[in-house]
Amino acid sequence: MHIPDGLISIPLCIILYIIAIIALYFSIKWSRENLDEKYIPLLAVLAAGIFAIQSFNLPVPFGSSGHLLGAALVAIVFCSPYAAIIVLSVVLILQALFFGDGGITALGANIVNMAIVGGFVGYYGFSTLTDKIGKYPSIFIAAWAGCFIAAIVAALEMAISGTFPLAEGIFFMGGYHAMIGFIEAIITVVIIKGIESIRPDLLAYNR
Repeated sequence: MHIPDGLISIPLCIILYIIAIIALYFSIKWSRENLDEKYIPLLAVLAAGIFAIQSFNLPVPFGSSGHLLGAALVAIVFCSPYAAIIVLSVVLILQALFFGDGGITALGANIVNMAIVGGFVGYYGFSTLTDKIGKYPSIFIAAWAGCFIAAIVAALEMAISGTFPLAEGIFFMGGYHAMIGFIEAIITVVIIKGIESIRPDLLAYNR
């Protein structure tokens, strides 16, 4: 899902950078108001885990990639999409600057797609569905949707830029991440269930 340099037009890159910076501002504000030293180790562990799982990429035709995301996991654990924005942004910045994974000009786009879209879809999918279908089914669906919709948004951005054919982009990005999202959903449920069995006090929805 990492978009390299050259696949997003410069005007769109600028717009997406602005959106990413605004989202990061509100995320930092949220962290100052809601995070204390009790939650910093968990945030760091999740960031390291997401960095690791995103290292396994499947090449997607026309120049992008497919991989697990992790945004819904962070958003659900901390009951806020802003937590996902902070964690994913740090991961994406490190990947772009030091590992060549995702372009520098496309960094704003990658933050919008994976951190913002993934985080908001993951959290609000979970919070909307929990009372209707139960906690773990809602976690599963929210994690899958966060991964899938983030990929579709990335395909749309590249199509708008004229570097990725729309129909094929949605087919390949959507198809790959529909399958990848299923794996992500299972992993997200397993991790949250594990945290709940060992340290339920760390899950924001238990507070």
